[in-house]
Amino acid sequence: MVETSAHYNNQCQPRSQKRAIVPARDIYHQVVKQGLIKAGWTITHDPYPLAWAKRNLSIDLGAEQLLAAENSDRKIAVEVKSFIRESRVADLEQALGQYTLYHDILQRTESERQLYLAIPLNAFTELFEGQKFGQILLDNNRLNLVVFNPKTEEIVQWIA
Repeated sequence: MVETSAHYNNQCQPRSQKRAIVPARDIYHQVVKQGLIKAGWTITHDPYPLAWAKRNLSIDLGAEQLLAAENSDRKIAVEVKSFIRESRVADLEQALGQYTLYHDILQRTESERQLYLAIPLNAFTELFEGQKFGQILLDNNRLNLVVFNPKTEEIVQWIA
């Protein structure tokens, strides 16, 4: 008997019979979700669907917050990244590519929703304060960040 992997079987099936592949959640997904809730956000999408060019993509979280002073809603989408690989710079490169793609799609499909990259405090300290690899991205307004503390499940900084 020959065994075949599920991946192989899925690749050999006609397009109409292929199973949907659900993206894996980041290890800090629940931490960031709880941090947003603690900060007064309502999670509206988990994940936030993003359809583009006949592809179904998804950003980790969609959230809204009622701004009483303005009597309007603030809408965000948050892509969560763990930065746990040996090379944090490689993690940043990969996250930035995904962030850029999602940002540009959101600008065309729902421009009022602001995209953030959620990054753990220790990775932020290393990449944006210590090595300064990330600081150039902030200086050039390339991304918005949500910095979170994984231990306390709290958002510690918003950078837009």
